[in-house]
Amino acid sequence: MMPLLEINNLSIAFKHESGLTPALKNISFTLNSGEIVALVGESGSGKSITSLSVLQLLPTPPAVYTSGEILFSQDGNNHINILTVPQKELQKIRGNKIAMIFQEPMTSLNPVHTCGHQVMEALLTHKNLSATEAKAKTIEWFEKVKLPNPIAIFDRYPHQLSGGQKQRVMIAMALCCEPALLICDEPTTALDVTVQKTILTLIKELQQQLNMGVIFITHDLGVVAEVADKAIVMYKGEIVEAAPVNKLFKQPEHPYTKALLACRPVNHPKGQRLPVVADFWHNGKAVIAEETATVSENINLTNNSNKPLITVSNLSVWFPAKKSFLGKATSFNKAVDNVSFDVYEGETLGLVGESGCGKTTLGRTLLRLIEPTAGSITYKDKSLHSISTDDLRKMRRDIQIIFQDPYSSLNPRMTIGEAIAEPIRVHGLAKGEKQRKELVVNLLEKVNLGAEHYNRYPHEFSGGQRQRIVIARALGLNPSFIVCDESVSALDVSVQAQVLNLLSDLKKEYGFTVIFISHDLSVVHYISDRIMVMNKGKIEECGTAGQIYYSPQQPYTQQLIAAIPKGIV
Repeated sequence: MMPLLEINNLSIAFKHESGLTPALKNISFTLNSGEIVALVGESGSGKSITSLSVLQLLPTPPAVYTSGEILFSQDGNNHINILTVPQKELQKIRGNKIAMIFQEPMTSLNPVHTCGHQVMEALLTHKNLSATEAKAKTIEWFEKVKLPNPIAIFDRYPHQLSGGQKQRVMIAMALCCEPALLICDEPTTALDVTVQKTILTLIKELQQQLNMGVIFITHDLGVVAEVADKAIVMYKGEIVEAAPVNKLFKQPEHPYTKALLACRPVNHPKGQRLPVVADFWHNGKAVIAEETATVSENINLTNNSNKPLITVSNLSVWFPAKKSFLGKATSFNKAVDNVSFDVYEGETLGLVGESGCGKTTLGRTLLRLIEPTAGSITYKDKSLHSISTDDLRKMRRDIQIIFQDPYSSLNPRMTIGEAIAEPIRVHGLAKGEKQRKELVVNLLEKVNLGAEHYNRYPHEFSGGQRQRIVIARALGLNPSFIVCDESVSALDVSVQAQVLNLLSDLKKEYGFTVIFISHDLSVVHYISDRIMVMNKGKIEECGTAGQIYYSPQQPYTQQLIAAIPKGIV
């Protein structure tokens, strides 16, 4: 039997005015039927370009295939070169013999068609089925991917489903024609740890049933350890290491692979500075990593000697779910349901739970970005609910938020210097333009950027750099309290380590209090003093980071901890 997929010396460049920029450099690997190969590496390493080239989804131009071949075996005997296949033949392969699950299901699904219609379309295009047979097959696949009430979901639109359900619809669409090769491009990046575990288990089960070959793209090495047989590590368009997963995790050879494995918070005790890629691999050369001292930074909160900065009592936030003919709410979605807790000065309180549990709503309500339905919030002995609009505006200096998506929270028409300077100007914290610019440059340097970045626009920065810019903007007003809303969830493990180190350094320097919202419990455990677990608008459990992570009391918390990809340690 021939390999299912064989990529030989594949090189791809992108054409622009000044010439060609190489994106892939002589990539070679093979994939067999029934095998899962993981492509890992940071953003920009060439993982997605490799997968898109297999389906010929890169626009040409600007993409130019400068060398190599992509050989695909449809029947186990004869190979065809994907790069030279005519367009009509390629259409018969796409979605039928080779299928793909994309990273973001909301942008991959058509919002104007029902989920059932979109899966049916793939079956009607590639299989000789009637509409009735295609509908029955679609519902059967919805059952296989464990969607609740498949008949009802057949007629629902993508916006009516949760993130995990949309991803299952995408899996059903990709697998309904029973392809020989499945490409998964970061299929679990934005999902909760419990939904992620379900999706990974599902992909693995279906892969074994259909004996598919799978290319699994991810930057989460814990996920690689759970699902893959072999891992290929990519760096700046090149393969730096390829090995079976067990060997790669236990005996990594390349410094870059060692760096990726070392960056994970799960491998480090609290208070220890996280290593970053530059500690192992810099400008294409190996670096001898130095041992990092462990410093305990836990605040002793057991005796409640610390003064509460924020006191929340019986807080509820309800949104109308259904309305009567006259527009009066008849039922409510209880996003936050009668919660009470304290946040102590100088602590980092982790807030965890699945999507829809009320984490973000609670965080924004604490800042009065969402109005509460009932209850009280006291900040520095002042009731946030009863203060005047003018006083609230002044208080905004003291309470800041770092949003999940730094790109959408930065104005694309403003330079980053202007974006950071705007709140300083609004609150009158600098005398004149010159002093304001000096303050901004100082803030940029604090987040490991420089004066040369002042006049650049958000699109000119990577995701990790944009996150640092948003942190600099939040710190510009020297706040006492910051809400970090999933601020590292979409970042590579190495960039995540840089941002977590940065937050720890700045917290030491400025002494602010943090509520750190995330669905990644290993990150929350690493950075938090206490952890609060939310489920369906209520607080399930609260305790020190060690208590919650190592000996959770509630079944829901135990389920969250059990779902964390532990990897091979």
